[in-house]
Amino acid sequence: MKRTTLMLPDELALAIEREARRRSSSISKVTREALEERFNPPAGRRRKVPFANLGRSDQRHTARDMEDLLDEDWGRAGRP
Repeated sequence: MKRTTLMLPDELALAIEREARRRSSSISKVTREALEERFNPPAGRRRKVPFANLGRSDQRHTARDMEDLLDEDWGRAGRP
């Protein structure tokens, strides 16, 4: 297992601490579970890809405007 240091906003750090206390668990375990849920979903469960149908838009300008469309979709999806 790799050790990583994270800088979190105060509100998020407090929320994680509260959840760890509620579960009688460690902050590390709660954080690890949240990250696994977000970035490594269980087998068989598909991740939503907001731009999956980009190539089937029936619009002639899709390729030209792809960067703007991706920025728009990823922005809504909470891109880091």
